[in-house]
Amino acid sequence: MTITITPAANQRMRQFLDQSPAAAGIRFGVKRTGCSGFGYVVDLAEAVGAEDQLVEVDGVPVVVDSKSLPLVDGTVIDFQRQGLNASFVFHNPNATGACGCGESFTVS
Repeated sequence: MTITITPAANQRMRQFLDQSPAAAGIRFGVKRTGCSGFGYVVDLAEAVGAEDQLVEVDGVPVVVDSKSLPLVDGTVIDFQRQGLNASFVFHNPNATGACGCGESFTVS
């Protein structure tokens, strides 16, 4: 599994982890949502489960569940600020389409 984290995303993730030292890492995955099928999930991982894979990406522990693995493999995670808004941005080579608002994506 390959996940890339840009320096901006790395800095933001480290800020979250510094505020929650008991966290096992950053949980990255997908859930069914939106009009296109899947939406990304980025949150603190409280623990690493039996169905999870833990990888370290540039010093950041990233936890991905087994169902999300094939859908996020190869994804580049960035963090961008635009005016007052700030969010993680995903560049996923597995995505074959996205909804008009960009909140969800499809895979073939």
